[in-house]
Amino acid sequence: MNIGVIGTGNIGQVIITKLRDAGHSVKMANARGPESLKDLAAKTGAIPVSVEEVVRDVDILFVVVPQKSIPALAKGLLDEARKETIVIDVGNYYPFRDGHIDEIENGLTESAWVEKQIERPVIKVLNSIGSEALAAAGRPAGSTDRIALPISGDNSEAKQIVAQLIDCIGFDSVDAGTIAESWRQQPGSPVYCTNPTKEELQLWLKNVDRSSLVTYREKGLKAYLAHLDADYQAGSKAFRSVFAK
Repeated sequence: MNIGVIGTGNIGQVIITKLRDAGHSVKMANARGPESLKDLAAKTGAIPVSVEEVVRDVDILFVVVPQKSIPALAKGLLDEARKETIVIDVGNYYPFRDGHIDEIENGLTESAWVEKQIERPVIKVLNSIGSEALAAAGRPAGSTDRIALPISGDNSEAKQIVAQLIDCIGFDSVDAGTIAESWRQQPGSPVYCTNPTKEELQLWLKNVDRSSLVTYREKGLKAYLAHLDADYQAGSKAFRSVFAK
């Protein structure tokens, strides 16, 4: 497939690398311009382009930027994308980084807010796994320790295509419902950065308490920061410890 990626931070770079390793054609862009991506291009074979160019003629477009950076994307940027292009939102809302976003604080899901900003429907996936785990934890299909990722969105066909892509980079997936239900995979959910198996993910998605998301988001962040220099398993255990009875 032809894939575009906006955002080349830690998780954006891992996504680019995984997709290139899986044989996909990848264009990438960031706010600093193509010249800043020469080293990553040499390392991965992805093509550095402008933000305006990265949306054109791609089957899937990954948006991998902080929530605060979404409004900075050019108005009408996605008008240059094909109507059938699947747009994937990989972001998460953290007020300490993104500032206070009233609509999200008042109950709009993070991805529904993104949809309003970019004026396109999105599929939410890859927000619930850290960059270290995404880089190192992919496993062949059927592995007992294969991590599963939730996928939310309103287009069932698009979700199936995304599920196939997730499978080819080494992860299972579970349909987590619509964008209105995507709060189930936001920070503070027991499925967030806990690297669940498919069976765990299916169970935990049903049992997310929306009213506790903010509390557990802050507890999870604090637990994770205490293990910041550890490997991804330690980070996962830190997030899981927040929900331990």
